[in-house]
Amino acid sequence: MSPWIITLIVLLVMAGILVALYFFGSKMQKKQIEQKEMIKEAAQMTSMLIIDKKMMKLKDAGLPKVVMDQAPKRYRNAKMPIVKAKVGPQTVNLICDDGIFDELPTKCEVKAMVSGIYITEIKSVRGKKKNQAEEPKKKSFAQKMRKKQNELQAEYAKEEKAKEAKKAAKEAEKKKKEQAKKITQ
Repeated sequence: MSPWIITLIVLLVMAGILVALYFFGSKMQKKQIEQKEMIKEAAQMTSMLIIDKKMMKLKDAGLPKVVMDQAPKRYRNAKMPIVKAKVGPQTVNLICDDGIFDELPTKCEVKAMVSGIYITEIKSVRGKKKNQAEEPKKKSFAQKMRKKQNELQAEYAKEEKAKEAKKAAKEAEKKKKEQAKKITQ
């Protein structure tokens, strides 16, 4: 066999894999957006004192056994953003959203949106807006990547909503045309 044929076959296989990954990734992004919307619907405002925050393995975080049983196996050894907070009289371990983990201050009282044991959003820090919190002077690579990921996900969500609105407008226009046909007949 000629080396050109082997190279062509390898390129075709790689192109097939990339196409499969593209469709799988877009499907997973849609699923993630739906899950985030469900989490936002179930979120409640809670006042808490943030004691500590760390990136640690889920199995070492001290979360309830029910959470560990429901978590997929691949996440049990993966490092997750864990926050130790005092909510009312209890000290609990919570999972934090990657996007707000870097903004979350330690040893401060925070009003945050919490869905179950998942912190989704910071509303205020002792009456101050979250944008006025001190920015770290130098961001780590992981912090930069999390910020970029959040920006891209927000952009993708806007595009999906625009597509849905456009589709709904087309359907409404189609219904109007059908109504007009029925009236003229």
